Amino acid sequence: MSEPIRVLVTGAAGQIAYSLLYGIAKGDVFGKDQPLVLLLLDITPMLPVLEGVVMELQDCALPLLREVIPTDKEDVAFKDLDAAILVGSMPRREGMERKDLLKANVAIFKSQGEALDKYAKKTVKVLVVGNPANTNCLIAAKSAPSIPKENFSCLTRLDHNRASSQVALRCGIAPNNVKNVIIWGNHSSTQYPDVHHCKVNVQGKDDAWLKGEFISTVQQRGAAVIKARKLSSAMSAAKAICDHMRDIWTGTPEGEFISMGVYSTGNSYGVPEDLIYSFPISIKDKNWKIVDGLPINDFSKAKMEATAAELVEERDTALSFLGV
Repeated sequence: MSEPIRVLVTGAAGQIAYSLLYGIAKGDVFGKDQPLVLLLLDITPMLPVLEGVVMELQDCALPLLREVIPTDKEDVAFKDLDAAILVGSMPRREGMERKDLLKANVAIFKSQGEALDKYAKKTVKVLVVGNPANTNCLIAAKSAPSIPKENFSCLTRLDHNRASSQVALRCGIAPNNVKNVIIWGNHSSTQYPDVHHCKVNVQGKDDAWLKGEFISTVQQRGAAVIKARKLSSAMSAAKAICDHMRDIWTGTPEGEFISMGVYSTGNSYGVPEDLIYSFPISIKDKNWKIVDGLPINDFSKAKMEATAAELVEERDTALSFLGV
């Protein structure tokens, strides 16, 4: 067996982490023969809850899990990391302005970016899940100048999986028969789920549904889950995190692409530079590449520009809090 890798999950006492940790620890993400050390970071008041999570992980008796380290200290959590999954963030409270939410999260992700810079391996792969994920990811990346920007990504795989699933349900087929849907832009209600390049083995096409109800269903799915469960998507978010990190580690199949929020500088689609923006991505040898050369019609272009405009505004507000 290879040497254990060190994997951090933040917000580790929360409900997404509770759905996520078992999948990571049993080898669904980094491989069935890859031992690991799990580092679990949360705020000090959550440490007693975290002890319960540690007990449960121990009680799973998983052969790959060499050690579990619960902590509230960044210097412990970020030391020598191979992978960091940043789930914890400040949730929006009732009556909270979006600007206040951004300000609180800039402080969190600046601090975590600095900790990555100081303590983690320079090869660390960082996935930001905590919302607003795109802008939080950008702040973390900017706060870790010694780690390549390409090592940072944010989660839009949940939106990607939602889009694939909606197409599959509509066509009466299994979701794994739906390939190459794309989520463009922000992990927010301005995101653009695009099926123009999607491959499905089915006859006929329903343009009205694809341009209307399909897009709004995917955009609003998180809110619909909260309305029904009175809790946010945890099981599906955890599955998407596993999909995202597994693809970084093992690559995407030839001819297929997935959606990830990545650094936009140098892209060929006219998306403004210096954003974390979701693109179609292929991955090989742990390096992602934006899939270039896809034809973009006017309908798509307008949607892509709208979500980019929101991200530019978010970025500029966040950077003003950073004093940049």
